[in-house]
Amino acid sequence: MASKKKKKLDVWLASPRGFCAGVERAIEIVERALELHGPPVYVRHEIVHNKRVVETLRAKGAVFVEEIDDIPDGAVTIFSAHGVAEKVEIEAMKRGLPVIDATCPLVSKVHKEGQNHAKNNRQVILIGHEGHPEVEGTQGRIPGGVLLVTKPDDVAGLKVRNPDMLAYVTQTTLSVDETRAVIEALTARFPNIDGPDVKDICYATQNRQQAVRDLSKHVDLLLVVGAPNSSNSNRLREIGSELGIPSYLIDDAGNLDPAWLDNVNVIGVSAGASAPEELIQEVIERLSEFGDVQLKKMDGVEENITFKLPRELTDAEHKNASTA
Repeated sequence: MASKKKKKLDVWLASPRGFCAGVERAIEIVERALELHGPPVYVRHEIVHNKRVVETLRAKGAVFVEEIDDIPDGAVTIFSAHGVAEKVEIEAMKRGLPVIDATCPLVSKVHKEGQNHAKNNRQVILIGHEGHPEVEGTQGRIPGGVLLVTKPDDVAGLKVRNPDMLAYVTQTTLSVDETRAVIEALTARFPNIDGPDVKDICYATQNRQQAVRDLSKHVDLLLVVGAPNSSNSNRLREIGSELGIPSYLIDDAGNLDPAWLDNVNVIGVSAGASAPEELIQEVIERLSEFGDVQLKKMDGVEENITFKLPRELTDAEHKNASTA
């Protein structure tokens, strides 16, 4: 009996997708620290929100911990890309731990903005998701603390010291549209509030969100490769859903449910900023089990941004090179 002919599946790849410069830098920091100091090196929190990345680095000798207390005396310590509260840094300093900070420079920029506002006696409002490591880090970096809002409805309940002395900053991985709506609610209630429009949302987050909007015009189904605790990955799935496309966030190819492909001929694939390209390729391979895959790549923004590595690494590498 002849085997059933596979259906044709058009698979459109979003562009850009996957790793951003901040994630690439954070992973490189762990890899170089391992080369320089040898294993183990200790990383507070997941370096980025992706299981494959964490498992790969763990296999090379990285040890992931939740608290500074879990790190042995004298061990090389790395702070994750999400940033940490000042008290965490002080705790590491008191213990004399050799620290390498992998905080994304765009997150550090938000910290500085918030600190400058606090210095100018402005009360700071942070637009973000409670409990996210980046939000916890930012909350712990701004003197006097911050007021946290997530959605436009939260603005009405804010109790502020002085409505004319306010500023806001934002988590870098939010939905551009949702953040704009919160900013509009803030400026409507507090006309003199100071803040950066949506510029604190990082370039990579904005580019990936726009790519998913463009992709959604062509597809019957959207698959976003990313971790369930990845804020920017969740936003990509939400955008697809808002545009009326059945959209799913999957950790890897194993999470793909064949039932999603019923009556589907055109599939869009994107990935959060902490998802490696190998996961995307594995999803494409899995899709090929259910149909004859024709790959199409969307045109999108070309990202050429790179961030410098911390001096603790570059200085040590130069020193080693000169004594070799």
